[in-house]
Amino acid sequence: MKNHYPIESLLRPPVELWPALVSFIVAIILYLYPATFVYSPIIAYSILLIILYFIFRNVNDAINILRYQRNLRAQKMYLLESKDIPFSRERIMLGRGFIWTQKHTQRLRDTLRPDVAKYTQPSYLYQWARRMEVKYEHSLLLSRWVKILSKDVWWNPVKKYPPLGGDASMHGVEINEQDIWIDLEARKGHTFIAGTTGVGKTRLCELLVAQDIRRGDTTIVICPKGDADLFKRVYAEAKRANRKFYCFHLGYPEISCRYNGVGSFTRVTEVATRIANQLPGEGNAAAFKEFSWRFINIVAQALTLMGEKCSYSSILNYINDSESLFQNYAHVYFRKEGIEDWQVAVRAIEEKIKKQKYNKSDRSLRTQALVQYITESKINDTVLVSLKGVAEYTRDYYSKLVASVGPLLEKLTTGKIGELISPDYSDSSDTRPILDWMTAIRQNAVVYIGLDGLTDMTVASAVGNSIFADIVSVTGRIYKYGIAEQQNLNKQIKYPTVRIHADEFSALVGDEFVPLLNQSRGAGVDVVAYTQTMGDVEVGMGSISKAKQITGNFNTFGLMRVPDIETASIITDKLPSVEIMSKWQVSSSDDSSDPTDGILFRAKNEDRITGAEVPMLEPANFVNLPKGQAFFITEGGKLYKVRIPLLSTISDKYIPKHIGQIASDMKRRYNSYLPAEQDWWEPGEPQIEATNAETPNEVAV
Repeated sequence: MKNHYPIESLLRPPVELWPALVSFIVAIILYLYPATFVYSPIIAYSILLIILYFIFRNVNDAINILRYQRNLRAQKMYLLESKDIPFSRERIMLGRGFIWTQKHTQRLRDTLRPDVAKYTQPSYLYQWARRMEVKYEHSLLLSRWVKILSKDVWWNPVKKYPPLGGDASMHGVEINEQDIWIDLEARKGHTFIAGTTGVGKTRLCELLVAQDIRRGDTTIVICPKGDADLFKRVYAEAKRANRKFYCFHLGYPEISCRYNGVGSFTRVTEVATRIANQLPGEGNAAAFKEFSWRFINIVAQALTLMGEKCSYSSILNYINDSESLFQNYAHVYFRKEGIEDWQVAVRAIEEKIKKQKYNKSDRSLRTQALVQYITESKINDTVLVSLKGVAEYTRDYYSKLVASVGPLLEKLTTGKIGELISPDYSDSSDTRPILDWMTAIRQNAVVYIGLDGLTDMTVASAVGNSIFADIVSVTGRIYKYGIAEQQNLNKQIKYPTVRIHADEFSALVGDEFVPLLNQSRGAGVDVVAYTQTMGDVEVGMGSISKAKQITGNFNTFGLMRVPDIETASIITDKLPSVEIMSKWQVSSSDDSSDPTDGILFRAKNEDRITGAEVPMLEPANFVNLPKGQAFFITEGGKLYKVRIPLLSTISDKYIPKHIGQIASDMKRRYNSYLPAEQDWWEPGEPQIEATNAETPNEVAV
């Protein structure tokens, strides 16, 4: 639709059809009887061609107006089969849409005028059909017939619009949409996606994940809630691309690989930080958090120097039984230093302590003797001296100091969850692999992390934050040395491409996330974070300033339907004001005071066009977005309006039977408010057909 006038006039009857009809009749007469117009055949046919051109232009304009008006009323679903998902080495596809400009702000404002409601609201016939459905829903005779009114077939003029909600005119203001691609360079600055529950954030995650996997990037998907369709998508795309696949899921230990969240680190102090960060740090709890950090750090240092692997279970065991750690580490230290007569000296001290009449210590004789021996020998080993200091506390006093960390570690080490996140490296009967981030990155693997947050948010948050802290540590090593098996500073450093998708970001965000956003870009890592609102990030971080620090590290923003102004302002504050035109109709009349001029009255009618500056988008526009639609603003400042494709999983040959069963169970457990295998984007979709015969163990390897 070409606009040659100051104001478009699209919300009106398609009057172009009438001159087109008259011209068509003239064209027929001219073709059949050219002599009627006293034209020679050559001139008549030349004029006929000109008339046909004007007919075509008028009909085309009328059709565009009708299409535009239909777009403003009717929602459209955008479904895409798995095999049709596009991908590029240089760009990423967000969906179908257009670049939002002043023209679209103008059109959206025009739809709010009360005099054009008949062009923007559903027709009377459509509303009548919906009333009949409600009225005769329980009628034995008519209930089956009124269902025909909503049947989705081409010949039904009153079929139901898709259940997308929102305002159809948000996307209907443009009829010429196209695939929207953005450069992968924009991803390196990290991407922030916000949208309220159930509007399609996870479906967008599926689209981006599928492209990342097909492109060959190392892809890590972290899902606290356990979305079944996302799990199926990640698994199917990994198998379709013939990629190494790891699944770590706290809710399904039988098919999960194992993961030690504190077993890998660059500095040993990271172990204490990862655990202590899960403890409350407000008010009086801050002091106990610091005590807990200190004791965990002492245990971690001792375990590392003793050659043992740090894990949640080993740390819990030694925090509960600090005497055993003290004695074991002392034995290792004395042997390493070549002190041979220490056992004789310690026994002698034990005999002296036995003979004492009054011994108020509640520690064992061996511990008391070791404390005295180390003091008299003036040993200055940092870890041994720290363990000695712990041993000098009374049991009751020590228990109070570490009381806050005990319940957390017990949650992380109880039952099958404990076997997953505190793996026994010596258990040869457990064939489940142990996930290591550096190994996964070197293998260019696809990793799915399901944290089962709806069952136990404390455990999910602790494991999620440990994962992020672990990835930050690995990122630091990659930034320094690359991903080579052996570090060689003489060779050019090779960096990987790692895509991290953090669904339900607010449940995962913590202090560990800040360095991941700040420093990971140089190591080839980028993050796509999905959350509901900015308020959720503020709650997760504990302060507004920290939340702003987080969002300040994102360069690409995508907003779906959001309920609050603060979240919408992430985009609206970055947009300029635009000038829109308004038409004013002015009518006036007055009588003449001169009886001799022959004029009784004067009348005047005017159409005035005025301009006014308004925001390109307002926060209210984001509340009106239908499901599956979003605005994106990239670091180049371009604003895109996008419809996100909803990916179908029907009969995907890469989803075996046991994966389909697990996904169905996820829907029952985590989405009990919906029937299994059904959601707003797939009404009535049939059960998944299993075509592969893979074993459950293949999920984790």
